[in-house]
Amino acid sequence: MRAIPLLTLLLGGWFIVPAHADEAQDWLNRLGQAEQQQSFKGTFVYERNGSFSTHNIWHRVQDGKVRERLLQLDGSAQEVVRIDGHTQCVSGTLISGLGDSPSSGARALDPQKLKNWYDLAVIGKSRVAGRSAVIVSLTPRDQHRYGFELHLDKETGLPLKSLLLNDKGQLLERFQFTQLDTAQIPSDSALQPGADCKPVNLENDKASAVKAAPVWHSDWLPPGFELTSSSARKDPDTKTQVNSLMYDDGLARFSVFLESLNGAPVTDIRTQLGPTVAVSRRLTTPQGDMMVTVVGEIPVGTAERIALSMRTDAAATKQ
Repeated sequence: MRAIPLLTLLLGGWFIVPAHADEAQDWLNRLGQAEQQQSFKGTFVYERNGSFSTHNIWHRVQDGKVRERLLQLDGSAQEVVRIDGHTQCVSGTLISGLGDSPSSGARALDPQKLKNWYDLAVIGKSRVAGRSAVIVSLTPRDQHRYGFELHLDKETGLPLKSLLLNDKGQLLERFQFTQLDTAQIPSDSALQPGADCKPVNLENDKASAVKAAPVWHSDWLPPGFELTSSSARKDPDTKTQVNSLMYDDGLARFSVFLESLNGAPVTDIRTQLGPTVAVSRRLTTPQGDMMVTVVGEIPVGTAERIALSMRTDAAATKQ
C-alpha cells in the first residue's frame, strides 16, 4: 500500500523524502506516550464513505487515570465517556471506530512489533489545526491489513490527523483535528456526561461474558495477528451460547463470533463500511451448523478466509 500519491495531492506537490525507519519508530513511541501523559481538548472531523461528522473531545490525564469524553456535534448529541479506555456511559449510537466496546481497554503501541508487519517511515511535514506536524507512514508488507498515515504534532506527539488507506491508496477513513488546545487541562465540569449518557454496567458485562480457554481456533491467520482475548456468553434473544475471539497485530484488530444455528435459516453476509468489514458464513461442524461472523479493520477477502478457517477444539467441547 502506497500513501505517496494521496499525500502529494494533499500537500500540493511538496517534495517528500522518506527518512530512516528509526526516526519513525521514535515518533510512534512519542505518540504512545503522549496519549497517556498529555491532557488536551479540541474539535475533530471524522470521515468514512464520504460522510462527515464533527466531534468535541476532552482528554485529561490526572492521578494515573486517563479520562475522556467524546461528544458528536452533528444531529443528536451522541456521547461516550471513558476511563482508561473503558466505556463508562454512552448515548445514541456513536460511529463505529470512535466508540469502543464497554470492555475494551486502551491499547499500548509497540513500534518494535509493528515494524515486523509494516514499513515505517517519516515521509514529510504538514500543518494541521494551525500546528506543525511530522508525517509518519505505516505501509503493510502484505495484503491482509491497511496502511496508515499519521500526522503527529511536533510539540506533543499527539495525532493531529490520521488517514487509513487500502492497497490502491484510496481513503477509507479520515480523522483530523480542526482545533486543539494542549495548554489548558479539561475541567471536571467539561468531563461530566450529559443527562442522556446512560451508564454501562461493567459488572454485568463481565458476569455475562465468561473468560475461558478458547473452544475455537483458526487454521489460518494473517501473519502478526495474535489471539488477545476470548469469552463466551448467552445471547439474550436466542438463548444460545456465543463464543467470541479477538485478534490484534498491535495496530489493526478483528473479532470472530461463533453461534450455533440450531436449524435456523441464515444468509451469508459480506458488507464493508469504510475500513470496517463484516463477513458471516455458515460453517458445518461435528457439533452442527454454526454461523461464523468476522468483524474488523481488515480487507474483505482476509475476513472471508478467516471465517472459513475456524475450527472447533474437540477436546475442549467435550469438557
